[in-house]
Amino acid sequence: MRFITGSSYEEVSQEAAKIFAEVIKEKPDGVLGLATGSTPLGMYRELIRLYEAGELDFSRLTTVNLDEYYPLAPDHPQSYRYFMNTNLFDHINIDKARTFVPDGLAKEPVVACAAYDMMIERMGGIDIQLLGIGENGHIAFNEPADELVAGTHLTDLTESTIRANSRFFESEADVPRRAMTMGMGSILHARKIVLIACGKNKHAAVELLKGDKITPQCPASLLKLHSDVTIICDKEAFLG
Repeated sequence: MRFITGSSYEEVSQEAAKIFAEVIKEKPDGVLGLATGSTPLGMYRELIRLYEAGELDFSRLTTVNLDEYYPLAPDHPQSYRYFMNTNLFDHINIDKARTFVPDGLAKEPVVACAAYDMMIERMGGIDIQLLGIGENGHIAFNEPADELVAGTHLTDLTESTIRANSRFFESEADVPRRAMTMGMGSILHARKIVLIACGKNKHAAVELLKGDKITPQCPASLLKLHSDVTIICDKEAFLG
């Protein structure tokens, strides 16, 4: 596990984009694992800038996203499909037919989750996976628990996650109570992992990544089992 610290959110975002750009250039038909939320926005802006400058070509890439609210239509303004389209895909030369997000309206979500993992396996796996981290150490919608589900699955959101995400909706009552999410096993199958953490509120979670302890009560700690993980944080997240 390698740590990189930046002096600002912008610098952290640029460092993350640099790593992704290297993978894209090395494997222009590769598979990118992407994330949503406020954390990756700066990285996506930098990737768009590199594309507009003629430095990156996304035309042969495939992307898969970590998660999606359930049930939520892909054209809902708070769906993760909508987020990816408006914050990245609409601004680069990617084939949207090769951009995948879990189906938030799947009639049989358990079957859809299993199919999502099989699809990724058929692609040859994820070359690089982007992650954020929750204040309690959660990754995607894998919350602290006595047991974790390895594969993509339908999960209930915790009250703390519902409260945290309510800022994106008109009210807390509008936040979906469930989500489809890659499990930690699915995530750990990626060949390379980049995790971004910014802000003092992420310091406690980052501290848990520095030691040797691995526990499902901090899902992010399972990243210590992976051979190629880069943690990019600002000074507040790293030092507190």
